[in-house]
Amino acid sequence: QVQLVESGGGLVQAGGSLRLSCVASGNIVSINSMAWYRQAPGKYRELVARITNGITAYGDSVKGRFTISRENAKNTLYLQMNSLEPEDTGVYYCNAQRVLPTFASYWGQGTQVTVSS
Repeated sequence: QVQLVESGGGLVQAGGSLRLSCVASGNIVSINSMAWYRQAPGKYRELVARITNGITAYGDSVKGRFTISRENAKNTLYLQMNSLEPEDTGVYYCNAQRVLPTFASYWGQGTQVTVSS
């Protein structure tokens, strides 16, 4: 099992910045991919950014504004969010995946990000 705990959410004005953190614990040796998702009220959960074996990928709406990074020594995943927009408002979830020996996906409890206009 893997446990994920997010932090760093809050209320910020449009144009501001926030940095989210996700601390992983448990059987994390097999984790090869981690990501941030978000879910706005009344909308589906969407991928924000993913890092897999050091390679990053971003959703179109956050490219150039958000940066995902992973600090293995601290078992921590980060999401640096700059130039925030009201449309970035939602609950942000940390996700971890492994493929071996079997596929498994783990989720954190989420952290609220609210961007005011």
